[in-house]
Amino acid sequence: MNRLEYYAQWPSLRSDIAVDPAVEETVRGILALMTVEEKIGQMIQPDLVELTADDVRAYRIGSALNGAGRWPDGDRRADAGQWARTVGVFWEAARDAYRDRPFHIPFMWASDAVHGHNNVHGATVFPHNIGLGAARDPELIRRIGAATAREVAATGMDWTFAPTVATPRDLRWGRCYEGYSEDPEIVHAYARAMVEGLQGDAEGLRSDSRVLSCAKHWVGDGGTYEGEDRGIARCGEDLLRNIHAMGFFSSIEAGAQSVMVSYSGWEDGDRVEGRAHGSAYLISDVLKDALSFDGVVIGDWDAHPYVEGCTEGDAGNVIRAGVDILMVSTRAKWQEVYRNAVGQVESGAIAMSRIDDAVLRILRVKARAGLWEKPRPQDRLLAGRADVLGAPAHRALAREAARKSLVLLKHEGSVLPLARTAKVLVTGSAADSIGKQTGGYTVTWQGDDVSLDDFPGGITTAGAVAEIVGTDRCTVDPFLEHADPAAHDVVVMAMGEDPYAEMFGSVRPWRSIGYADLKPSYARDLHTLRRLRSSGAKVVTLLFSGRPLYATEEINLSDAFVAAWLPGPDARALTDVLFRDAAGEQAHDFRGRLGFSWPRSRRSTAANRIPRHIPEYRVPPGEQEPTGPHAPLFPYGYGLHLSGPDSAADPAYRSPLPVDEEEFLPQAAVFSAPALVIGSGGDTSYTFHVSATDNGPQQVPEGNRLETPFISVEPAGDPEHPDGVALAFKGTRTFFYAQAHDGKPYDLRELLASGGRLRFGVRVVEPPAGPFYLTCHNDYPQQPVIDISGRLRALPPGEWASFEVPLSELASAGVGFSFVDVPFLVYTEVPARLELSGIRLTAEPAQGLS
Repeated sequence: MNRLEYYAQWPSLRSDIAVDPAVEETVRGILALMTVEEKIGQMIQPDLVELTADDVRAYRIGSALNGAGRWPDGDRRADAGQWARTVGVFWEAARDAYRDRPFHIPFMWASDAVHGHNNVHGATVFPHNIGLGAARDPELIRRIGAATAREVAATGMDWTFAPTVATPRDLRWGRCYEGYSEDPEIVHAYARAMVEGLQGDAEGLRSDSRVLSCAKHWVGDGGTYEGEDRGIARCGEDLLRNIHAMGFFSSIEAGAQSVMVSYSGWEDGDRVEGRAHGSAYLISDVLKDALSFDGVVIGDWDAHPYVEGCTEGDAGNVIRAGVDILMVSTRAKWQEVYRNAVGQVESGAIAMSRIDDAVLRILRVKARAGLWEKPRPQDRLLAGRADVLGAPAHRALAREAARKSLVLLKHEGSVLPLARTAKVLVTGSAADSIGKQTGGYTVTWQGDDVSLDDFPGGITTAGAVAEIVGTDRCTVDPFLEHADPAAHDVVVMAMGEDPYAEMFGSVRPWRSIGYADLKPSYARDLHTLRRLRSSGAKVVTLLFSGRPLYATEEINLSDAFVAAWLPGPDARALTDVLFRDAAGEQAHDFRGRLGFSWPRSRRSTAANRIPRHIPEYRVPPGEQEPTGPHAPLFPYGYGLHLSGPDSAADPAYRSPLPVDEEEFLPQAAVFSAPALVIGSGGDTSYTFHVSATDNGPQQVPEGNRLETPFISVEPAGDPEHPDGVALAFKGTRTFFYAQAHDGKPYDLRELLASGGRLRFGVRVVEPPAGPFYLTCHNDYPQQPVIDISGRLRALPPGEWASFEVPLSELASAGVGFSFVDVPFLVYTEVPARLELSGIRLTAEPAQGLS
């Protein structure tokens, strides 16, 4: 990659898609005719399942999106034709909305096509960005962008929320895999290439085979302190500009027509800019004015309530800061946001000039995309074409990309490439797991409920190996329960992280980033590797992950070790490189090189490469010096080949690699009292919170009354249980938990050792029809839960009863008690109604239910 230019000030950028005087005249003419209500309608973007055609007509809605896990009529297998016809219904409603006006404004549809058209059945799914960054091939990225654009266009859509141009600087961040690299050099080069692939040039953007791009998330989300998702970046403006904004610079120069704002915030010492959505400095002063960006600035999903002075129904401060389009989740919310915005414009609380700036940008982008000239979505050139969605050429490109992304970290004993006649044992938690290959943002938001049926033509590692050597020479035993490793020529050990996306993938600050430390199921993989080494087997290990992880013992126990990242649903890309071809030759070599430093210890969470272009670089708070104890085990740019000049390991990394022997014990105040009481009358201050699949955490207000689309919370209303809270779960994955308001954790191991129990009163009104989980942490899915649904269903219906779970039962399941800031959490994905009271963790004997 070329060395970047250093910017001492925010640069004025020149877009490859230049201002067109004819377009400007047209859209300004339309703007002059619009009412306040029509303008605000263009600024509201609801979700597919929260919008009707009648809504579009009534509110003059300008755009919509389909969030992950949202499909036409709820059909997970909806094809390109169904999608195009669904989008067409809203397009036609927008035409109808302006039939009595001297102009019309076309509708615009957006989707999170972030690694291919990943929400649509049958579409090509490409490797996640972290793998693509290892490929070091901007032209590959450009080709992926063009293929993705064609598939998005085949479903009748106009706009994708890609590329993500974050520069992740902390491996604990759960969105690390959305970034191409920890170094802005790769991000800068790839951002331009992806925008060019998706949009083409000014003429191409108006065609039926290109779509609008969106650089996200402005700005600094990859630099949040301790890797906290939706946290605060603590760095100087110089680093914000020269590390975290570099991908935006090249995106804007390539002609990106939209930028999405980050949930995160920024502060520089005493200067606290706050949440980006509420920062007029970052949005209006920097992005729009200094950088000369003339496209649309869109907010993220329900991000406005994060901003001080805003509520779920009032986004005034976000609009004033410079956001042009508001992405709002539920029908009730977006309608309230609409009404409040209209009212604030009419009262003068929001200046009309701010609204005109927003709507002018929206109209400009629609014109540049040729939306006034394009026919109905279902009538466009590529719409509904099954030969475009998941086209063989696109899938071949995805396979090529996955192949190029693989990084060989270790190779000893010339174990690779493998013979096609070898007898192979495929083991490990990822041996036959398609979800571990595809990761989050795949079909659904978290990507944790996928199967091979979701991916026509997809294949797991075990399946791909069996295709090469034949089923008679391939044994599949994920947890080494029956196979004899010594009876095989080689073992392919596939292990990896379970799928996750934002909110559920971050590693809490007090936890290790050791692979085997993250989950008991991951520790089982390490145990399997130890057994394999004892057997004397030759072992080739594949690690599927959304970030580099401390895995030194796992590497030492392997003859070859491959960082496979999240390659997608076609594991043939792996066997292309692992095995010789039919002629016995090495068909493909490893070409990937690390785009992230590989951690030396469990605590090496942010030992990043120092950007070459920044003079006198100083490590900001939260990062670690990439020297001394945190010097990378494998540095940025490392990667072995099977042949050629890089085929031998660097002498500094000869096996065995140094193992981190230091015990990882987070520090928390030891809780030694006999009981930890939660709720009113408690001796510690805890507040209740809720969150759900498509909604971030919300605190339950004082008085325990909250209505959401996924859960209803209200006082139980029983005078004998004054602290009682009534919960109505509505059938989507929903969490209800108690958290220390100051985030202060406790070490509860003394309570565990003394026979402590999690005890509460419960009245089951409507028992759960499926699993109902309980735990003592808010670290899902990293830590375990236990299913208590059977015990709840066994209670007398409609009557209060005492319920308790020994802490030892939770500990046996793998729950840690050394660092607990959420001592109570329940969650379910099914409807259920129950009331809770008297929640406590205690070693005291039961006193009966009052």
